[in-house]
Amino acid sequence: MQHIHWLGTGLSSIPGIRRLAKKYNNLTIWNRTLEKAKQSINHVNKDSVFAKKFDMQLLNESLNIGDIVVSQLPANHHLSIARLCLEKKCHFATSSYISPDMRKLDNEVKKNNLVFVNEVGLDPGIDHFFSHLLVDKLKKTNLNNLDVTYHSYCGGFPSIPNDFKYKFSWSPVGVIKALNNDAKFVKNFKTVTMTPYKNVGKYSVNNEIYEAYPNRDSTPYIEEYNFDKSWNIQEFVRGTLRLNGWENAWFDIFKMLDDKSPELDKQIDKLGTELWEKHPYKQDEQDRVVLFVKLLAHHNNKEVFNGYYFLDEKGSGENTAMGNLVSITLSCAIDLILENKLKTGIQAAPHDENLINYFFKTFEEYKIVIKNNL
Repeated sequence: MQHIHWLGTGLSSIPGIRRLAKKYNNLTIWNRTLEKAKQSINHVNKDSVFAKKFDMQLLNESLNIGDIVVSQLPANHHLSIARLCLEKKCHFATSSYISPDMRKLDNEVKKNNLVFVNEVGLDPGIDHFFSHLLVDKLKKTNLNNLDVTYHSYCGGFPSIPNDFKYKFSWSPVGVIKALNNDAKFVKNFKTVTMTPYKNVGKYSVNNEIYEAYPNRDSTPYIEEYNFDKSWNIQEFVRGTLRLNGWENAWFDIFKMLDDKSPELDKQIDKLGTELWEKHPYKQDEQDRVVLFVKLLAHHNNKEVFNGYYFLDEKGSGENTAMGNLVSITLSCAIDLILENKLKTGIQAAPHDENLINYFFKTFEEYKIVIKNNL
């Protein structure tokens, strides 16, 4: 019998762990703090559901062929976990982005008939589902000579805005450094590279004004989402949403990044510690997540397609909006691996509409509401 090993019990893991522990036997939760691992499964009493203190050697000794390893550890651990899975002939799943080094494992993963699914959380994850469905819908119109605009924006923030317009559920250092990494996207039919915090603009979702900026490299997703080669891409951007007023509230942080001091890394580390203390989520404070994905097409300057998917979720305690959306999605991917419904190799969230509908059906069970205009 296949055994599921879930590594890491951070805020974005608990709802998914609880779902799997209730649904399956043969599950081990691994965490650096054993007490947190035990707490994540305190709703079940099963002889084959365990909590263990995370240790790489002990994990190695515990893995058997065909087991599934879910890594919700920090991103810099995923590659070593994935290589261990390859060595032990185990499947692998994570909500994190596919790194170039992870991608290089593809041939070996396929040779061993294994599934290594990544990018199956919220963003990346649910945004992929929305994007695939929109692209498929546009393709079914059989229209040619299209100018296509694609936007995908996601943000997590406090349900009741604070003066800082943000609270931290993960490392402030990571948030700040991400703002200083170049973003690559398509604008006015050209690929451009810009610094995210220097390109903050207003963005409206469901009649609410936010601030938004591009992040990471959006351009590989043109192929990931199977855009038709004949489409003229006017805009293609994957980015981050923030509450209106965020840019002004973070002015001093942006000024620090602009100054480019030789001591910048130390400054960011120091500031990160201060921000953790000043702007954490309080116990049981409600968080909010907004995700909006839009696909627009014009033919001869006339709009011929305008589709979107949208969710706006709130949560608190163990069931934060962020935690629900990331980990329930990830837990559904484990179901599909157990049912042999995912292809072998390195991959992001599923493309297939039937598989996407499986995720959506589970979201309904958890009262996660998805809206669209299709």
